[in-house]
Amino acid sequence: MKAISDLHFFQVLARHESMTQAAQALGLSLSAVSKRLAQLEKRLGVQLMRRTTRRLALTGEGERYLQRGAFLLQELDDLEASLGAQRHALSGQLRVNATFGFGRAHVAPMIEQFTREHPEVEVLLDLSDYPRDLLAHDLDIGIIVGPPPDSRLRARRLLASQRIACAAPDYLERAGWPTTPEALAQHNCLVVREREAGFEDWRFIRDGQERRVRVSGTMSSNDGESVTRWAMAGHGIIYRSWWQVQKPLAQGTLKRVLPGFETPRMDFMAVHRQQRFIPERIARFIDAMTTGLAERLPPLPGREAD
Repeated sequence: MKAISDLHFFQVLARHESMTQAAQALGLSLSAVSKRLAQLEKRLGVQLMRRTTRRLALTGEGERYLQRGAFLLQELDDLEASLGAQRHALSGQLRVNATFGFGRAHVAPMIEQFTREHPEVEVLLDLSDYPRDLLAHDLDIGIIVGPPPDSRLRARRLLASQRIACAAPDYLERAGWPTTPEALAQHNCLVVREREAGFEDWRFIRDGQERRVRVSGTMSSNDGESVTRWAMAGHGIIYRSWWQVQKPLAQGTLKRVLPGFETPRMDFMAVHRQQRFIPERIARFIDAMTTGLAERLPPLPGREAD
């Protein structure tokens, strides 16, 4: 179709500063490129570019044609990829971002299993302290906590989780069990510090009312695993995600405090670009993550994971 051909032509043209550079990239003569651009503008009835002797500059209509055209071409590529995937084994590159703790503990092992089942897929795992901007870093999937930060992203829940306040039995024997969130102010609370700040405000919910408590203690760190180990050694109370403390809770090394209070949900989500046709490798990887996490981690107590 001529419209699709024109979209491809304009994408190449807009990536170059001059008509001469674009002509070289397209393998056409300068006059042929100039003529085709003029024909395209005549067909559309608008000016797409301003020409000078040195460079090309997009008009407002040109910007819109470029951006919308790129989206439509990507949609077409995704459609063809999804149709092809029905006939062939999964293939291509998959770029995944996750934070260090969750990525090392769960995402990396599940990537091993995924690539065993789909050896033609190349997975690039990017671990970072904080979730990266998918669009800015050209990533396919991000594993984040909470809703997507950008309306251009689509999210699917992988794992239900929430914060849990807990401590070692020997600490609770020495210091006593807090019976209200406000009582935490009298306890040694071990705080995780991130980005030059700490999560000193711990949130609890009862009867729809949130209670926010400022806590403090003698030990803090920017490494959550260290803080959890301190709590297991009896140094104080921690406020950590369910997935991080579910094992010591099950083993009795840690005990949940304030079980009569809810805490905010901290669900793990897989996010990817909004697309009408999602590439099969992305959809299948998210399916594998959802299934794998359900097998690796027990469900959140007292909450439905649907």
